[in-house]
Amino acid sequence: MYDVRSATSAPVSPGLLYTLRVLVLAHAVSLLVAASFAGQALVYGETSLTADLATAETHVMVGMVSHLVGLLQVVAAVLYWRPGRGAGWPALASLALFLLGIAQHFLLFIGLGAHVPNGVLMFGLLALTTVWAWSPSAARRR
Repeated sequence: MYDVRSATSAPVSPGLLYTLRVLVLAHAVSLLVAASFAGQALVYGETSLTADLATAETHVMVGMVSHLVGLLQVVAAVLYWRPGRGAGWPALASLALFLLGIAQHFLLFIGLGAHVPNGVLMFGLLALTTVWAWSPSAARRR
């Protein structure tokens, strides 16, 4: 006879979970690096136009890497959720992070008044997702 409890209590596929963990961590690191270059561009922008432009360009390039990692994170989170039978909210959080990242790219044209709060929101959501991904509860099936 088939035991439903044993099927739902089995852990999520370790490969899917590890992939999601690595991508969430890579996304967090890329976002942190992008923010550090943004801060340097603002500080050095007052004294040297060359340093401002080079650092701002680096900020944009790291942001693009963050977009790519965010997209891969969405794919991994959906695979973790649907075939992997893991929790569904990380897929939604990853999609929200990806869309906030795309919006972040265009909010700079509006000004720092919209760009900075959106970045802080991204940091908060990504911090929650990172803490969850590396917690033991991430390995449980839903």
